[in-house]
Amino acid sequence: MSPAPVRFHDTRRTAYDFAAYALVRCPRCDRVARFERREGRAADARGRTYPERRLVCRSCGLSRIGTGPHCTTRRPGQGCYRPALWLRAETRHGELWAYNLEHLDLIGRFVAADLRERAPWYDSGRKMTLVARLPAWIKSAKNRAEVLRAIDRLRASVMSG
Repeated sequence: MSPAPVRFHDTRRTAYDFAAYALVRCPRCDRVARFERREGRAADARGRTYPERRLVCRSCGLSRIGTGPHCTTRRPGQGCYRPALWLRAETRHGELWAYNLEHLDLIGRFVAADLRERAPWYDSGRKMTLVARLPAWIKSAKNRAEVLRAIDRLRASVMSG
């Protein structure tokens, strides 16, 4: 008798569900840092509030806070600078990335599963969930071992970085 297949049921989450915080590369010490968005505290002259962007590195103690309408610049030293994601790995098929460990865990559970179930689109109205938007090379069973190795390397880099 063969073992039961590993089963994955789509939780209907999107990338925006994981975008509240991200693990990024610290611009000062080049180690893992946390970048998050929080609801704005003070209104501007027009009465609008904007999310507060915060970068905190536990390794070197860097702390930056930026507020404003949106990130239009990617230069360090500006208030809304967003450094590169920490959870990025190149494979021979393309780049694998995740915002945080929870995002990486969802991708890992999806890739490792032999049986991948999705809820019918008419049940929730949400057709394009995060796992539906993954590239075909990540979804392919022939690349499963390589993708899982990359996920394990990324998870280990957070623990050591």
